[in-house]
Amino acid sequence: MTVVALNSYSQSDLKFENPPLKPALFGGTVINSSSSERDFALSPDGNEIFYTLQSPLQGSFQTILYRTKNAKGIWSRAEVAPFAGNYSDLEPVFTQDGKGLFFCSNRPISGTNIKDFDIWYVEKLNGKWGEPKNLGKPVNTDKDEFYPSVSATGNLYFTAAYKNGIGKEDIYIARFNNGKYEEPVALDSAVNSKTYEFNAFVSPDESFIIFSSFGRNDDLGGGDLYMSVKDEKGEWRPAKHLSILNTKRIDYCPFVSNNKKILFFTSERTELQNHFEKQVSYAELNKLYNGPLNGKGNVYWVSFEKILSLYK
Repeated sequence: MTVVALNSYSQSDLKFENPPLKPALFGGTVINSSSSERDFALSPDGNEIFYTLQSPLQGSFQTILYRTKNAKGIWSRAEVAPFAGNYSDLEPVFTQDGKGLFFCSNRPISGTNIKDFDIWYVEKLNGKWGEPKNLGKPVNTDKDEFYPSVSATGNLYFTAAYKNGIGKEDIYIARFNNGKYEEPVALDSAVNSKTYEFNAFVSPDESFIIFSSFGRNDDLGGGDLYMSVKDEKGEWRPAKHLSILNTKRIDYCPFVSNNKKILFFTSERTELQNHFEKQVSYAELNKLYNGPLNGKGNVYWVSFEKILSLYK
């Protein structure tokens, strides 16, 4: 049995330089654990990290964690975000100025009863994160809205399964004009298909989009990452399968750093096996079952420049 050696990191040397040419666990066991981590977001100034910690029971509680970097370059330990910890919160993403954060939550608008998932927004005031606000209509409905991604102009991309959609789950855009969101519309068939499209990252200039899809002919298994770029007319080209990233397990939650050097994503790839050539020991099984590569979500990173070179 072969067990991959995990890189040893400390809080002080969690760095964002020299990303690997092939996907690798980001931050070793500083970021990843035997629990499920997903939805990585790095602030534009590189001094804050937000990501989601998910319950082992799918569909149960999940919350947003955060870390900050001090003047000496040392990262704090993970804590529940100041605005989270009561209801299920996930999928954080920064605005381009780093002063705002969009995320998804089933928290009530009023009262104490949980509701469907909506997109919420929170601002940083005087160095502290404030109270989140529900975006309201037309973005939020009585259905679930997931995985926000915001452009430099404020256009908001998100995932939803609406009756008028192209497929079973689609990626929508709500354009931001004159301080208000327009009615969301589904992206065209260059991105959306008759099956499932979800969890899209759009670049600040909206020149490219990376998303997951499940059920396409070239899908390897649980859901794969795809990428589309705009042509000279500003229209999306047919999305391409990012084979270097994908496995038989689900690969999703993409995020590209502000300098376009690093692609982060979540994967449930695993070292668990359905049989062993030699008798496996309890110690080996315990290490597998209680390590990051036990089939739950982990945050991976890879050179985005490498991805772009393969995409062309």
